[in-house]
Amino acid sequence: MVGAVLTATAVIASPAGAGAARGCFDRAKEPYTSVVDSHLHFRPFGGRAIPFEELTGYLHKSGVRHASVYGIGQTLPADSGCTYYLDCPGTPVTPSMKNDFVNAANYVEAKPQDPALTLSMTFMDLNRPETIPPGIALYDKEYPGKFRWAGEVNLVKQALFPNHHTPATSNNIKNWAPFMKVLRERGIPITIHADLGNDREPTRYLPLMEETLRRYPQNKIVWAHMGLSKELATMDPDRHIRILQRLLDTYPHLALDLSWRVLEDQYFSKPGIRKKYAAFLDRNPTRAIPGTDFVASRNKDYKVYEEELEVTSRINKALGDEAFRGIALGQNYFRLNGVKETAPEVCKAAR
Repeated sequence: MVGAVLTATAVIASPAGAGAARGCFDRAKEPYTSVVDSHLHFRPFGGRAIPFEELTGYLHKSGVRHASVYGIGQTLPADSGCTYYLDCPGTPVTPSMKNDFVNAANYVEAKPQDPALTLSMTFMDLNRPETIPPGIALYDKEYPGKFRWAGEVNLVKQALFPNHHTPATSNNIKNWAPFMKVLRERGIPITIHADLGNDREPTRYLPLMEETLRRYPQNKIVWAHMGLSKELATMDPDRHIRILQRLLDTYPHLALDLSWRVLEDQYFSKPGIRKKYAAFLDRNPTRAIPGTDFVASRNKDYKVYEEELEVTSRINKALGDEAFRGIALGQNYFRLNGVKETAPEVCKAAR
């Protein structure tokens, strides 16, 4: 019986299913790619999506065993002909429930077990918080108990400014209280996209995130992409890390989302920078979760997903064993999401 338990644990944890007979994860022999994708958009901004079961096949093939199923709350008009908002400046991108309902319908029909999936509510318009509690009630009615995550939702996303998006205000944030109470009572994490700033003003929007954390310190808030973006490509890493450390120290329920290859391409890959961020994550081994930020539009295929997973997992190679277990092997995600699963320990002789 003990052997069976160890085998099951190792199979779940190992991206390639290697080392199934061991109770620990051998980093010297097994892949470094994350077994969790906490930030995966099963629906595109517009146009056709990769079919649900095809995408879950991508996860299984690549070794991902858990994923949060995001829609795209901010959708392009059905008649726009666009699949990506950046291709259509001037076209409004507005929050909608339709992608979440498509995801839920597909989930209920497919009944996926491997990978294990968590449905997320992405419809939330943070500029119109009065619409959110009725929306949650509708989700409860149509799919009771199925939605166990919230987001990605936009507090401020500069890339969407040409598509009529405006940052939420301090007054908006104050009025989030009713729906944040629901999430808090249910233990539901919320992933918030909140740009830290831009190259001209690196911390321009930091006060909005700080206001959110100050008002809702007991909520499980996940800061998408650690606040970084294409608009903020040149921030001093030491300054960025100091801000993150201060917020993590002040707000124990804050978690960081390491999704999106922009982190690797613009920061981690630069000489000397990976070591700094790895050391930061090693100091905070329980406070970050991995993800790809893959958007499942039909013009992509498995090779694209495989590359996104590999690129966003490169930071894992630089982590110490405790942070590797928490991030790459999923322990932090399991804890945050209330999943009754335990990642294996890293083999002591592996490094």
